Amino acid sequence: MSLALDWSLLVPAAWRGSVTRSTVRADLIAGLTNASIVLPQGVAFATIAGLPPIYGLYTAMITPIVAALWGSSMVMVSGPTTAISAVVFSTLAGLSVPGSVEFIQLALLLTLMVGVIQFLLGFAGLGRLVAFVSHSVMLGFTAAAAVLIGVSQIAPAMGVAIERGGSVVERLYRTIESAEQINMTAVYIAATAFIVTILSRRIAPRSPTFLIGLTASALLAAYLDAQKKGVAMVGELPSITPYFSPPTASLETIGLVTEGAFAIALIGLLEAVSIGRAFAYRTNTRFDANREIVGQGLSNIVGSMFQAYPGSGSFTRSGINYESGAKTPMSAIFAAIFLFIILLLFSPLVAHIPIPGLAGLILLVAWKLVSFKEIWEISRASPTELSIIAATFLAGTMVELDFAIYVGVILSLMIFLSKTSRPNLVISAPDENGTFRDPTLYSLRECPQAMFIRIDGPLYFGSVESIERGFRKVERSRPLQKHMVLVLKGVGDVDLAGAHALIDEAKRRKKRGGSLYIVTRYEPLIKRLERLHVIQEIGEDHVVASKGDAIRAVTAQLSDDICATCDARIFRECAGRPNALVPKMEVAE
Repeated sequence: MSLALDWSLLVPAAWRGSVTRSTVRADLIAGLTNASIVLPQGVAFATIAGLPPIYGLYTAMITPIVAALWGSSMVMVSGPTTAISAVVFSTLAGLSVPGSVEFIQLALLLTLMVGVIQFLLGFAGLGRLVAFVSHSVMLGFTAAAAVLIGVSQIAPAMGVAIERGGSVVERLYRTIESAEQINMTAVYIAATAFIVTILSRRIAPRSPTFLIGLTASALLAAYLDAQKKGVAMVGELPSITPYFSPPTASLETIGLVTEGAFAIALIGLLEAVSIGRAFAYRTNTRFDANREIVGQGLSNIVGSMFQAYPGSGSFTRSGINYESGAKTPMSAIFAAIFLFIILLLFSPLVAHIPIPGLAGLILLVAWKLVSFKEIWEISRASPTELSIIAATFLAGTMVELDFAIYVGVILSLMIFLSKTSRPNLVISAPDENGTFRDPTLYSLRECPQAMFIRIDGPLYFGSVESIERGFRKVERSRPLQKHMVLVLKGVGDVDLAGAHALIDEAKRRKKRGGSLYIVTRYEPLIKRLERLHVIQEIGEDHVVASKGDAIRAVTAQLSDDICATCDARIFRECAGRPNALVPKMEVAE
């Protein structure tokens, strides 16, 4: 895979020509709507990540501005996301105490590393690597993240404090052990946030449902005087203004978070690219994956300097942005500005948000993360894809969440390689209209001396063994068909191992008194066969552009003795053979 450095990706606001007075008006409205949505989300997602709430708000202020300036999507909004927050916690919980100064520094270092990885991938034009992570991997990963998130919030929703970290099973065990300490006031508050948010979604789906649910839980907490009953609150926020403070770390610390950084970078790119492509289709605008990846990378690099933890495109906020009438990335910039203004005016109120209320919202987020319907449909349609989902899910819940991505990718690649290593060898013969079809399926007669085989799949080192086994199988079952016409129309490329397989087969056929002809008109493949010396070895006249050319060449080499007793006569060229009848058909190319 060649690197293609594109310096134009560093130019900000490539979309600025689309900004007009009317788009600014629409983007202002969408930005205000988004700001009201991200306030509770930022607090909740930071909690998932094991960080103080203000870091979610810093991320919601810095990340979308930079991503909007350098990204490609016209309506996508970046910021803190559920999946990335869960992986941040999973990556760092074993290294430091969540919420501690050391934990925060590790999170900021992780953000910088994620940004650098993403920037380099996008700038080098390697955005297509994201395609190696299948949709099934993401389904399994998000399901595992949902379980991890849900289990981690059961204790806060019950108003009990347990040791954080560990696998899903360990957390469940610790939660069950502390069940006798349940604070029912906390349970009521969590249930209120959960139920009110669901009801508001059904009654007014375009309203700031998270904010409504959180406000309802805060009002109930105030009415019950919950803090005096042992219910924890978010507490007073420190400075709401992001400040410049580059992360610092030793080489040893960098090594500890490198694996998690790669996983988060990959997850972030998957989220951003999938959202960007989906909304590009809806808005009928162009989407440049590499530009978006560069934008995401820069947003995390700059974010790490201003106290933000890793972010990416947000499904929820992007959807709301689009539904609110956003026209350009200015809406994301306005949302960040409005959030700062809201915090400036109302930050004291954030201190009174009850932790169980946040837990109730996060439990709802976790439940909505799992695509039950889609997983069920995949389970019925493709057991292979279901196995990828299951393996990714189990790795995420039983081992580590970031490790689940690698398990899913490796398993996907293994299944892909397994499929491509077994290409189909399709034997065909002409029907009465001259169209080549499967002779067994359509009860067609074949030439007793020549066979036509089409390779459906790649011809490379991974498939050579399977192809050679197929050659030997047809050789044993059809010993008189010494001439082989190999149709490579379904083969886009051939590597050295594939070239050797073709040369070896040609030599075997020649030794048995037969021949090998290759049919292809794909010019890049022909040049590839020349460079690998296939054409020189089998002869230029043995590489033809059509089946008709191959038939004319093969029939000239057939044994007259066999032709004299043959009554198949399936080719037009059979008219020139001994005891020939009137030719039966034209061959369809």
